[in-house]
Amino acid sequence: MLRRNRKVTVAVAALVFCLLAAGGAAGWMLYQKKNDTSNTFHRQALIKVESVKKLQPSYDVIVAGTDPEGVVAALSAARNGLSVLLVDGRDRDILGGLMTIGWLNSLDLNYSPEQPKLSDKHNFLNKGIFQEWYDQIEGTSFDTNTAANVFYRMVLAEPNIDLLMKVRSMEPIVHHSGEAKRIAGLNIVTEEGEAEQVGAAAVIDATQDGDIAAAAGVPYTVGRADLGRPEDQMAVTLVFRLSGVTQKVWDSFATIGDGTGIDKMSAWGFKAARDYVSSNPDRVGIRALNVGRENDETVLINAMHIFDIDPLDPASVQEALEIGSKEAPLIAEYLRKTYKQLENVEFAGTAPELYVRETRHMQGEYRLTAVDVVDNRDFWDAIAYGSYKVDIQRINAADRGAIIVAPKQYGVPFRTLVPLEVDQLLVVGRAASFDSIPHGSARVIPLGMATGQAAGAAVKLAAEKGITFRELSKSENAIAELRERLTDQGMELKQASFKQPDYMKHKHYKGLLAAVSMLLTFGGDFNEAFQLDAGATAGHFSNSMMMVKTIHPDFFKGNPYAALEGMEEPGKLPLTLNHLAYAAAVAAGVEASRDNALDELKGRGWLAEETIQSIADPNKLTNGETFSLVRDIVQHYVGVVYE
Repeated sequence: MLRRNRKVTVAVAALVFCLLAAGGAAGWMLYQKKNDTSNTFHRQALIKVESVKKLQPSYDVIVAGTDPEGVVAALSAARNGLSVLLVDGRDRDILGGLMTIGWLNSLDLNYSPEQPKLSDKHNFLNKGIFQEWYDQIEGTSFDTNTAANVFYRMVLAEPNIDLLMKVRSMEPIVHHSGEAKRIAGLNIVTEEGEAEQVGAAAVIDATQDGDIAAAAGVPYTVGRADLGRPEDQMAVTLVFRLSGVTQKVWDSFATIGDGTGIDKMSAWGFKAARDYVSSNPDRVGIRALNVGRENDETVLINAMHIFDIDPLDPASVQEALEIGSKEAPLIAEYLRKTYKQLENVEFAGTAPELYVRETRHMQGEYRLTAVDVVDNRDFWDAIAYGSYKVDIQRINAADRGAIIVAPKQYGVPFRTLVPLEVDQLLVVGRAASFDSIPHGSARVIPLGMATGQAAGAAVKLAAEKGITFRELSKSENAIAELRERLTDQGMELKQASFKQPDYMKHKHYKGLLAAVSMLLTFGGDFNEAFQLDAGATAGHFSNSMMMVKTIHPDFFKGNPYAALEGMEEPGKLPLTLNHLAYAAAVAAGVEASRDNALDELKGRGWLAEETIQSIADPNKLTNGETFSLVRDIVQHYVGVVYE
C-alpha cells in the first residue's frame, strides 16, 4: 500500500513538473515572440490602381476621398449591397492617402482598456474592417506599399464599388426646397477633363478637410474657433525617410535610453531630437521622434512641426512642402551626429503629401466635447469608440503642445457624422463634428475608419426605412438596429470594463471638467499633471482668466493681469479666495476693490455657497478649488455649464 502511494505521488509530481515545464516553455515562447524585433517581411511592388472606364449616371452612395476612412466607408456600403462610387480628388495613384502618400505609417492606435495577458495580440476598440485591414499589414507600423495594396485588394474584391482616381474637381450637387438643402450627387471633372454629373441617394464626405460638406453649405468652425482662437491650429508635418536602417541598426535603438523603445515595426523616443535648432525657428521645429519601419531597410520619421500654415490654401501648403523639404536633410544630419546609432543612415527624401492634423470642424447634430472624453462617456447612439490620448500638438515655436487627458474609453455618437443644414450627407474622419479639444483624440485614423464603416451601413439602413440620416439620428430604435447590424458585421460596440480614473472621484471633478473644456489645465500621459490638490498661484490664475476671457470675450472685457499690479513674483504667491474674486471681477469689468470683490461676486450669485464651503484654506487655494470657482463664475455669469 505504501509502495503504491509512493508511485502515485511520484506520478503526480512528474505530471505537475511536466505541466510547469510546458507552461514555462509556453511563457518563454510568448516572451520571445513579444520581444522579437526581426523584420521578416519583404517589400511589395505596388499594384497599379485602375479607374472605372465608364461611370454610371447614379449610385446609391458616393464616397468622396480615398484616405483610409473613405476606403472603409466604400467597403462597408458595398458589403451592405449598395452601389458605390469611390472617388479621389487629390491626384493620387494609390489608395490610403495620409497613410500611404503622406507616409504616416506609425499608427495612433485605439487600444481597448481590456488587454490580454497571455497573448502577443493587441486588443483594439471597434475592430470591424479596421481589424480586417490591420491583420494584413506588418504591425503597429507598416510598409506603405503593403498598406496601399491591402486597401486596393479589398476594394477590388467588392464588385459593387466603382473606383475613380485623379479627378480634377468634385463639387456637390445641392437641391434646395425652401430653407432645406439636400445633396444629390457630385459634379465631377475627370482626369481627362470630361465633366460628369453623377447622381446619388447619399454622399459620404471622407475628405480630410470636409471639402464636400463645406461646399454644400454645412456650417463649421476652423482650428480652435470654439475656444475663441480660430487662427490657432496644430502644426503640420512633412514626414521624411532615412535609409540604411539594417536589423543591427534597428536593434541598437534599444540601447539609447531616455525612454526610447522599439517593437518589430515601431520606434519611439529619441528625446534629444527636441534640442535641434532649425534653420528657421519661427517656422519649423521638431519633437521627439515617431519612427515607422518599412520593408527595405528604410524608416519614416514623423517629427517635424511646420508653423503658420493654412492647409486650406494651396499656396500655403506648397510653402510648407518647400520649408519641410529644405529642413528634412538638416534634421537627418543632426540625428546622425547626435546618435551614434544613426551615424551610418542616410537622408532619403520627403513624403509627397503633407500631414495635416486640423482644419475644419463640422457642426453636426451633436458636437463631441472635452467633457465627453474626460468623463469616458458612452452614448445611446455610439457607433465607434475612442481611447487615444487627447494629443494637442504645437501651434507655434513657443508652444510645447500637451496631452490634455488620457481617456479609458469614450463613445462617438452617430449624430457627430450628421452635419447640420444639408440632408443625405455624412462626414467621417477628423472633419466630423468634434470640438477642437476632443478632436485631439478623435482625429486618429483607426477611429475614423470605424466612423466610415458606420456611415456605410447607415446609408443602407436609412434607405430601407425611407428616412433621412437626420431622422435616423433621432430614432433610438433605428440606431439600435444600426448598432446591431454593425456588430453582426464585425464591429465591437460596447464599453469595456475598466477602473474609474482617480480624477473622476475627486470632489472638484466638476471643476476639472470646466477647466479642461476651457484649456486651463492638462493631465499629461497618465493624468498625473492635473494636480487637483496642489497649490494654485496668483500669477497662474491671471493666465487662466485670460483664457476664459478669450473664450467668452463678450463677458470678460477687462484685463486680468491688472489685478497683479503691485504684487512681487505673482507666479510664486499662493492664490487666495479674495484675490481670485478680485481678478475675476477685474476681468469681468465689475467695479470692486480687493477688499469687497468677494462679497460683490457672492451678491451677484456668481459663486455658489457650496463651493465656498468646500474650500479648505481661503488663503491657499488648490487647483481643484480654483477650477470649481471658475466653473461657478462661468455658469452663473456667462450661462455656460460644462457638464
